[in-house]
Amino acid sequence: MGRLTLLVGCLLLSAGAARADTCTLVAELETGRVLKQEGDCERRSSPASTFKVPLSLMGFDAGILKDADEPAWPYKPEYKAWIETWKGTKTPRSWLRDSVVWYSHVLTRELGEERFRHYVSAFDYGSRDVSGDKGKANGLTRAWLSASSLQISPVEQIGFLSRLLKGELPVARQARDMTLAIMPSFPLADGWTAFGKTGTGFQAKRNGVLDRSRQFGWFVGWARKGERTILFARLIRDERKEKTVASFRARDSLLAELPRLTR
Repeated sequence: MGRLTLLVGCLLLSAGAARADTCTLVAELETGRVLKQEGDCERRSSPASTFKVPLSLMGFDAGILKDADEPAWPYKPEYKAWIETWKGTKTPRSWLRDSVVWYSHVLTRELGEERFRHYVSAFDYGSRDVSGDKGKANGLTRAWLSASSLQISPVEQIGFLSRLLKGELPVARQARDMTLAIMPSFPLADGWTAFGKTGTGFQAKRNGVLDRSRQFGWFVGWARKGERTILFARLIRDERKEKTVASFRARDSLLAELPRLTR
């Protein structure tokens, strides 16, 4: 009996180690009614590549991005792409689809620090801190990545998306419309279509150094069917090293759940 108790204890410990700290938040756009809230959704994390959504608004509003296909910026070796799909010429549409970091960097440098800071503040986006890594003055290209300065919670992600879809952000209507037009889409059951953006990075250790054995992963966006729109955010914080990308797990698991949550 003692050996059985020990075995059960070991299995529970193993299962606990495998679990991730996950928040899921799903709400109706028009009424704000929460359809599902699970986990710690108030805790902030780096937005990672979900920040490409506000970046797209900035780029189109400032006139740097023209439409879904322009500007077409070519890849340069100094960009050091570590993913093959990031190489080659990229457009606004393929930038969001392939989540190309170097394209974001070219865009923010075109915006410049003053305009970049102004937009983040005007959007009331998360912590609004675009100073970047402590002591490195790299906010223009690093603020939204991994454990850098800009942080946002799932609740704040939902708030930002709500303001975006309701046209309440201080950008031109064309900037909003073009951003919506290039969002990655995912057909779902029962006539629903989801639009969303992933984002992945590494969590920080207590001393601030990145812990490359623990990812975090976002999937945020909205789903529509007829006149009905729901907003969603899922954030996974891994508690151990995983073989798969955290944001892909967040995306695939949430997309599988959404048809049931919308009934």
